[in-house]
Amino acid sequence: MAVMGCIADDFTGATDLAGLLARSGASVNLRIGIPEAPAGKTADFEVIALKSRTAPVGEAVSETLRALDWLKSSGADRFFWKYCSTFDSTPEGNIGPVSEALMSALGVAQTIYCPAFPENGRAIFMGNLFVGEEPLAESPMKDHPLTPMRDSNLMRLLTPQVTGEVGLANRLVVERGAAALKERLSALLADGVPHVIVDAVSDSDLAVIAEACADMGLITGGSAVAMPLPNVFRAKRLLAGGESAPIMKPVSGGSLVLSGSCSATTRAQVGTYLKQASGYRLDPLVLAEAGPEGALNWLAEQPSDAPKIVYATAEPDAVRAAQDKLGRARAGEVVEQALAACAVAARSSGISRIVVAGGESSGAVTQALGVDSLSVGAEIAPGVPWCFAHSEGREIALALKSGNFGSEDFFAGALSMLETS
Repeated sequence: MAVMGCIADDFTGATDLAGLLARSGASVNLRIGIPEAPAGKTADFEVIALKSRTAPVGEAVSETLRALDWLKSSGADRFFWKYCSTFDSTPEGNIGPVSEALMSALGVAQTIYCPAFPENGRAIFMGNLFVGEEPLAESPMKDHPLTPMRDSNLMRLLTPQVTGEVGLANRLVVERGAAALKERLSALLADGVPHVIVDAVSDSDLAVIAEACADMGLITGGSAVAMPLPNVFRAKRLLAGGESAPIMKPVSGGSLVLSGSCSATTRAQVGTYLKQASGYRLDPLVLAEAGPEGALNWLAEQPSDAPKIVYATAEPDAVRAAQDKLGRARAGEVVEQALAACAVAARSSGISRIVVAGGESSGAVTQALGVDSLSVGAEIAPGVPWCFAHSEGREIALALKSGNFGSEDFFAGALSMLETS
């Protein structure tokens, strides 16, 4: 029986969460989309990956509630709603509406919001989210092509998305420990505040939050606030069994990097990898007119075992220009379709090691490959594990990377891990 059921709003976020939970040695099942079959054998943590971050609000809510129903069938009575550590959303949602829908379905009167990930430079102080030393609204996230973040204050960001009042448990409270945080949450609940932003600037803060909130029916946040939960559950004797290291499997076959992210981090990673790999750049305007045939023909000409990358990664001005001509949704759609087609062609040609950068891109690629579950392996970088799956009867290795994660040499480093495993 699952100790906790988890729902992530995109595929990279789901692998991020699963990888951090697996660090503890707890068993983790990562399911791609909502399983059709009833829950059978379950892991300590069941994680369902949705592609709902930028979906229409009603669709995101509906899909999340369906995932919740399945997780309930797995025996879970505690739940975690995972979104991006940069709180990617619009004034309409989807973080707030989904949270309120989950709270209503579970009969939960209060939940917390903590997207902090100190290990990756995401910190919350006095309700404001920082990316490294920059406030969110001054970071490259201000130019995100789908969810540009123009405010750093999480209370202001969340308030228009929810119907209930939004409050804050600040760092001064968290620093005093779990009992003080519980007291603050209780006081806010007594005042009729159901939505609480919780500050965190270090891993020790995350441990305090996990201890204070482990008995909540619903916790929401980035993956890092879930990371201490397995140890808290062990201390409560809710989680049995010993620790085991995440799996790593030798997977033979060629490799391919697919990049749809246009984040500053991914732009640097693509530039670094192109110094040692052949590359094909996807132009949304060309794709809208002619489809992905040019990329597929180029890919067919490349040696299977040679380093290569197909990418739509571009500077913000180029992204905006494409969106102005095609519309934001269509510009993203043609790129996702092209990357998905390249992944399928690569698999069919014998390539079995695929790295994907970008949440929407990862969702499109994984679905195109027909993957319905992933085994979680060792982390390449904080929040980015190698995962293993079957596609068309063949075992493949997938690394699904959030656009903002990883060092500049991430792509080469990721593939070298499999060569030495």
